[in-house]
Amino acid sequence: MTTALNVTHNTAASRFEAVVDGHLCVADYRLAGGVMQMTHTGVPPPLEGRGIAAQLVAAALSHAREHGLKVRPSCSYVAVYMRRHPETLGLLAG
Repeated sequence: MTTALNVTHNTAASRFEAVVDGHLCVADYRLAGGVMQMTHTGVPPPLEGRGIAAQLVAAALSHAREHGLKVRPSCSYVAVYMRRHPETLGLLAG
């Protein structure tokens, strides 16, 4: 079962992050011209398969929606996540 994480937005580092079992998990982005380019999602191997990356990406996409940003998924995980969650496709940058 997936446990809800405390995902924080580290604006100084341009990433969404959560510490799980002492490990830092991240979803990195770059912001330019109203587009949040999702560049990397990182979860250490011992934590894989627990839904952590999905929660990080969900938080990032929620932030984008709340702030009127478009999203460009340069990270393959983010692209797959958005395909699996069609309600997020309206956020895609043209």
